[in-house]
Amino acid sequence: MKIKNIITICLLLISTTVFAQKKVVVTGVVTDEKKEPLVGVNVTVKDQPGLGAITDMDGCYKISIEEFSKLVFSYIGFNNVEVLVKKQHIVDVVMKESEASVIDEVVITGTGVQKKLTVTGAVTTVNIDDLKSNPSANLSNALAGNVAGVLAMQNSGQPGLNTSEFWIRGISTFGANSSALVLVDGFERSLDEINIEDIESFTVLKDASTTAIYGPRGANGVILITTKHGKEGKVNISAKVETSYNTRTMTPEFADGYSYARMMNEACITRNKERIYKDDELEILRLGLDPDLYPNVDWMDVLLKEGAMTYRANLNMSGGGSTARYFVSLSYINEEGMYKTDETMRKDYNTNPSSQRWNYRLNTDIDITKSTLVKVGVSGSLKKRNAPGQEGNVWKSLMDQNPISIPVMYSNGYIPAFAVEDERANPWVIATQTGYREIWNNKVQTNISLEQKLNFITKGLRFEGRFGFDINNDNEIIRKKMPETWRAMRNRDENGAIIYERKQAEREMTQTSKSTGDRREFLEAILHYNRAFKAHHINGTLKYSQDAYRTTVYSKDNETDVKVGIAKRHMGIAGRASYNWNYRYFADFNFGYNGSENFADGHRFGFFPAFSVAWNVAEEQFIKKHLKWMNMFKLRYSYGKVGNDQLGQRFPYLYTLATKYTVKENGKDVEKPFPGWDWGDYTYGNAYDGLTYLDLASENVTWEIATKHDAGVDLSLFNDKFTATIDYFHEQRDGIFMAREFLPSMVGVRSNPKANVGSVRSQGFDGNFAYKQKINKVNLTVRGNFTYSKNEILEKDEENSVYPYQMQRGYRVNQAKGLIALGLFNDYDDIRNSPQQTKWGKVQPGDIKYKDVNGDGVINDGDKVAIGATTKPNLIYGFGISAQWKGFDFNVHFQGAGKSSFFIDGSTVFAFKDSQWGNVLENLIADRWIDAQTAAIIGIPANENPNASYPRLSYGANENNQQKSTFWLRDGSYLRLKTLEAGYTLPKSIVNKIKFNQIRIFFIGTNILTFSKFKEWDPEMGSTNGQQYPLSKTFTLGLTVNI
Repeated sequence: MKIKNIITICLLLISTTVFAQKKVVVTGVVTDEKKEPLVGVNVTVKDQPGLGAITDMDGCYKISIEEFSKLVFSYIGFNNVEVLVKKQHIVDVVMKESEASVIDEVVITGTGVQKKLTVTGAVTTVNIDDLKSNPSANLSNALAGNVAGVLAMQNSGQPGLNTSEFWIRGISTFGANSSALVLVDGFERSLDEINIEDIESFTVLKDASTTAIYGPRGANGVILITTKHGKEGKVNISAKVETSYNTRTMTPEFADGYSYARMMNEACITRNKERIYKDDELEILRLGLDPDLYPNVDWMDVLLKEGAMTYRANLNMSGGGSTARYFVSLSYINEEGMYKTDETMRKDYNTNPSSQRWNYRLNTDIDITKSTLVKVGVSGSLKKRNAPGQEGNVWKSLMDQNPISIPVMYSNGYIPAFAVEDERANPWVIATQTGYREIWNNKVQTNISLEQKLNFITKGLRFEGRFGFDINNDNEIIRKKMPETWRAMRNRDENGAIIYERKQAEREMTQTSKSTGDRREFLEAILHYNRAFKAHHINGTLKYSQDAYRTTVYSKDNETDVKVGIAKRHMGIAGRASYNWNYRYFADFNFGYNGSENFADGHRFGFFPAFSVAWNVAEEQFIKKHLKWMNMFKLRYSYGKVGNDQLGQRFPYLYTLATKYTVKENGKDVEKPFPGWDWGDYTYGNAYDGLTYLDLASENVTWEIATKHDAGVDLSLFNDKFTATIDYFHEQRDGIFMAREFLPSMVGVRSNPKANVGSVRSQGFDGNFAYKQKINKVNLTVRGNFTYSKNEILEKDEENSVYPYQMQRGYRVNQAKGLIALGLFNDYDDIRNSPQQTKWGKVQPGDIKYKDVNGDGVINDGDKVAIGATTKPNLIYGFGISAQWKGFDFNVHFQGAGKSSFFIDGSTVFAFKDSQWGNVLENLIADRWIDAQTAAIIGIPANENPNASYPRLSYGANENNQQKSTFWLRDGSYLRLKTLEAGYTLPKSIVNKIKFNQIRIFFIGTNILTFSKFKEWDPEMGSTNGQQYPLSKTFTLGLTVNI
C-alpha cells in the first residue's frame, strides 16, 4: 500500500512538471477602438520580467509563453489590458484610450499635434476655461497670472483701448520689437480681435527648439491658437449672453477746495510770499457763498459716473456628416464708457468713450477623398470706437485741474477755462463740448488649407499646404471744436460785476480724417513624416514658407516716402527631425534658413539651428517597479539660435535724403529747410534748398540673433493628481541694431549711423502646478503659475562716463536711475553739515536731502545711480482653487506682480509746482513736513520729522524736490483678487425635458480687490502721473445654453 502511494505521488509530480513546461506560441493583432493597428505596444508576461514582445507596424506580435500565463498589453495613452492564455494560439486585443492621463494630453506645436509626453521643448498649454473666467473684450487681459511664461500689464481701461502689453519670458532686447508672434490656425493675426468662444486650444511656445520653424517672426516666442471645427453628428448650437457692470479698481482721491486753498497758503508762506486766500475768502469758499469767484468743484464727481455697462452675446453652430463639417459663430460686444455726457447733445453725437465689436467665423472641413482633406476658413471683425474730440486731454485736465480755479459753468453762462492751452480747459468741457471721434476698423481674414495623406508613397507621409489672405482697414473721422472760454479774475468792478478774461475764441467744428490699410499674404507647404518601427518612433517635418505685408492705404499728410508702399517679405525653409525610443528617450533637431528683404544682398539669409533632448525617467524599469506613483518624470534641455529682423527701420541699408528737418520750438514740431546756396547773382533769385542725409546707410546690417538655452522638468504623480512643470531659461541677444551714440560732433552728420552692436542677456524661471483631488462628491483643483525674468545690458553704444554706475551697460533694460534720498533736511545746521546741494537751487529745512554717491562733496547729476527695478514687471504669478459639486461650480483666482517700480511726477504729485495749476492728492501729502512757524499761522500741527513722507510745500517750482529719486520711486507690486466665479448647471432631468443639452447660469467678479503699497491709482498701469483712463472692476452675470 505504501509503495502504491509513493508511485502515485511520483506520477503526479512528473505529469505536473510536463504540463507546466508546455509552451504555446501566441500571435495576434493589437488595435484601438477604431480598429487602427497600434505600433509599439509592449506585450509582457505577468510576473516574468524580461519576457515580452513589441507590436510591429501592422500591430502584430508573436510571443512564446507557457500555458495559463497572463499577457499584459501596455501602451502610452491607453489602459493596460490583461489576458489569460489557456490553450488559444491567437489573441487579438482592442485597447481603449486612457480618459484622464496627463501624459496623453495633446499639445499643438509648430509642427502639428503632439502628445505632451513627446514634447522636448518649453511649451505651455492653457486651459481655455481659465481665460474665459476673465470676461474682458480683449484676450490679452486674461494672460497675466494665467499663463506660465507670459509677463503682461494693462495700461488703460478705456473701452476699445483696454488691451495689455505682453512679453513671453520678458523683454530680452532694447531694440525695436519684443512682441510675440500670434498665430491663429497657422496664420499671423491679432490676439485681441479674436472671439474667445471660438478658441479650441491655446499654446505658448517659449524656447528656440519650438519656435525655430517660424523663422524671424518667432524670435520673441509664439502663441498658437486653434479655432473650433465642426464634428460629425447632429447640429450643435450654443449661445452665451453676459451683462457686466464696470467700476474703477482705484480712483485718485484729491483734497477738497477748502483744504486745497489752505495748503496753497501754506506753500506761499514757506517761500516767504503773501497768502493767496485771506481768512474771509477761505470762509466764503468753505460755505460755497460765491461759486463764480470761489468755486469748490469735485471734478471726478462732475465727469465720472460710478460705473458703466458692458454687453456680450455669442452664438455658434456646428455639425456635419462624414464628408463635410462646419463651425459658424457670431459675436457682439458693447462697452460703454464712464464719462457723463451732455444730454442736450446726445441726439447729435456721442462723446462718451465706448467701443463696439462684431466678430464672425466660418470653418469648413471637406473630405474630398478618404486621404484628402480641404479646410476653408473665413473670419473677421468690425470695430467701432467713440471718443471725445480731445480725448488725449481729458485725463490731463481731470488729474491736474484743482477744485478752486474755475467752476463747471459761470452763472452768466460763460464756459470756464484755466488757461489758453486746451489741456487746461474745463475737464467737463473737454469731454463733452469739443466734438467727437469715430474710429472704425474692419478686418477680413481668409484661409484655405489642403491635407493629403501620401501613404501610397510610404506609410506616415503627409502633405499640408496653406494659403491665407487678410485685409485690414482703419478709418478715423475727427470732428473737433472748442467753445469760447473765459476766466474770472477774482475781483469785481465798481458795479460789483465780475471781471472776466477771455482765454479762447470759439473754434467752429472742423473735420479731418485719416485712413490706413494693409493686406497680408501667407503661403506654406509642409511635408510631414511620422512612423514607428517597434519601439523606434521617427518624426520629420520640412516646411517652405513665405509671407508679405503691404501697406495699401496711408493718408499721412505730405507722405512721399516710397518705402511705405513696398511689401515687407520673408521667405524661408525650416525643418524638424525627431526620434524617441519607447517613449523614454527623445531627441529633436530643428533648423530655419530664413530670408528677409530688410537686409542688403549678402546679409539677407541666415541659418538658425536648434536641438532638444529629453528623458522620461518614469519609463525606466526600476522606476516602474519601485515608484509606481510616478506617472511621468521628464527631464528636458534645449539649445538654439533664432534671428530677428524687426529693427524698427525699413531698409536700413539705404540712406534717406531730405531738404527739411524738424525741431522743437515752444513744445511744437517746426519744419525748417536745410541751409542751401545761391547760384549766380543774388538778384536772379537762383536759391536752392540744402540736401543732407536724414538717415545714413548701414550696409552691413544683419540679423539680431538670440541664443537660447532651456532646462525643464515635467512631472505627473499619484495617478495624475499632481502635475507640474518648471523651466530655467537663459537667452543672450547679440547684434541688437542701434544708433552709434558715442560719435564726436566733428564727424558732421545730423543722423548717427546705426549698427548691430548691442547685446542683452536675460534669464529666469517659469512654471505651473496643479493638484486634483476628489473629496466625497466634490472635485477640487488647486493651481498656480509664475514667471520671473531678469535682463542685463551687456553691450550698448553709449558715451563713456567717469562713473561706471551711470552707464547703461551692466543694468536692466529701462532701469530706473536717480538720486538716493536720505530723508528731509531737519534744519539749517543739517544743511550746512551736509554735502553742498545747490545744483537745483537753494534748499531749506523740509527739502529732500540726497546721498553724495561719488564722495566729491557736491550733490549733482554725478550722484544719480540705478534705483528700484523697471516699469515693466519682472515677476508675474497667479494661484487659485476651483471646485465642482453636483451642478455647482466655484472658482477663485489671485494674480500678482512684483519686481517693478516707477517714478511719480507731474503737477498733481509736485503740489503747486505750477503755482495755481495742479491738484493735490490727499493721501500723498497727509504726512508732509511743516515747520512750527508756518503751522502756527495756518492753524495746524507742526511736523518737522525728517522722515516725513512728503517735503515742505512750495509755491512754484522747487527743482531740488522734483528730481527723480528714491523719494518719488514707488513699488509697482500688487496682489489682486482677479477672478471670483460661481455657476450652476441645471440637472439633465430638467434640461432634457425642454429639449436642451445644457443650461448654465454664472456670476463672475473680476479685479474685485487689489492689495498694494501704492494707493493713488492702479499700480498695474505703471503710470507716472495717473493721467490714464482707470482699469475696471467688473461684475458679470451670464447664461450659457447648448442645444
